[in-house]
Amino acid sequence: MTSPFDLTGKVALITGGSRGLGKAMARGLAIAGADIIIASRDEDTLKRSLAEIMKGTQVRGKYLIADMTNRESVHELGQQAIAAMGQVDILINNAGGNVPEEADQIQDENWDKIVELNLSSCMALSRSVIPNMKERKWGRIIHISSIMGIASKRGRNAYSATKSALMGLARAQALELGPYGITSNCLAPGPFLTELPASVLSDEEKERFSDRTALKRWGQPEELAGPALLLASNAGSYITGETLVVDGGTLINTF
Repeated sequence: MTSPFDLTGKVALITGGSRGLGKAMARGLAIAGADIIIASRDEDTLKRSLAEIMKGTQVRGKYLIADMTNRESVHELGQQAIAAMGQVDILINNAGGNVPEEADQIQDENWDKIVELNLSSCMALSRSVIPNMKERKWGRIIHISSIMGIASKRGRNAYSATKSALMGLARAQALELGPYGITSNCLAPGPFLTELPASVLSDEEKERFSDRTALKRWGQPEELAGPALLLASNAGSYITGETLVVDGGTLINTF
């Protein structure tokens, strides 16, 4: 009997796949049998990361260079991915960023950049690969949102707005694409100890974040691979239009 988590024969495209959560999810899908395409702007990092993602597997792997703040580059990424592997079955829109600014200090250029990167690129890349998914009556779209799309903190205006909007995008896509066997969902990670927080936060700040979780620790990047695999595989075939929070119990800690 085939495991419902088996992704043999499927092709996954992961943006921001050369590091952090994107890399961890790509590795998890590769272990499950999916052929992998990772995309980001840095070719050297892509090369190193792809080798690590593919280690010990028998699947195909490829990297593509793309600027997710450039709409033309995003469209080309989708077409290049299909040309390279013949299909895209699983799309993980993971690339994102933040420029912290107070509400009355937001610069238009920063707002526009974050909206393009965190939200518009997800729409554009989905639009690019959906026809390919429709042809085969199967597809999985996973937008990486954040608990900052549900709650927020000072200076997260653009970030929270875009991460919340991804949840609405997933719901709308789910309704339209469901008849074609395509699901669309969000993952909303909480505090994960990726390279960025590990390098910029003090030990005191790290401890403060971990104390906010029910598990009293940071998440490790590989702990997002399982939830991603659920939504990417037949194991999650009846889940669509939803947001799965993966935060170690951060949001439940209100008092």
